[in-house]
Amino acid sequence: MYNAHRQATRDIPTQVKNQDLVQRRRRQIVDAAVELFIQKGFHKTTTRQIAAAAGFSIGSLYEYVASKEDILYLVCDAIHAEMEQGMSEALQRASREDNPLAEVIRAYLLVCDRMNDHILLIYQETQSLPHKWQKVVLENEVRITGRFTRALAQLTAAGDIPHLSAASMDLVAHNIAVIGHMWTFRRWFLARHYTIEDYIRHQTAFILNMCHP
Repeated sequence: MYNAHRQATRDIPTQVKNQDLVQRRRRQIVDAAVELFIQKGFHKTTTRQIAAAAGFSIGSLYEYVASKEDILYLVCDAIHAEMEQGMSEALQRASREDNPLAEVIRAYLLVCDRMNDHILLIYQETQSLPHKWQKVVLENEVRITGRFTRALAQLTAAGDIPHLSAASMDLVAHNIAVIGHMWTFRRWFLARHYTIEDYIRHQTAFILNMCHP
């Protein structure tokens, strides 16, 4: 399901020299670990359970990662990579839509809906990472938000939305990001009253109103 991000491959040492093999094996580890982390939580999941789910011996697992924290970092990095891929595809589609900003918001919220457990996992477990990797995970969040800022800048330049200052674009971009996360954090309530399509419609109207003062 996930593609290991290049940053994670560089950051985490391995005993294996074949980088293509490292990528494939780590992908297996991530796929196994993410489901276990969601079901059991990071702290209650053992590396032995991850190895078994991935089809490895515990010794083989440690050829590709040094610790369970390494695996959590790979999982967070892979989730962000998948979200970024979804956003890239959305931005390509947006250029062909009557309302490109609405398409970007819609695509992002659909990704958040599909990956809600994974997003929640990142927020719950990032604190378990070493500080240097917490920093990378947060930088990934900022990079994803930056895609909204760039989309808003393109739309402003094209005259599709009124002119926004750089500070306003950043604020709108962070609002879009948080609205996606809110569907994850408050779904226990929101899903009782709104379908994801309802949520997209209401929140898109809210964001477009922010861009058309």
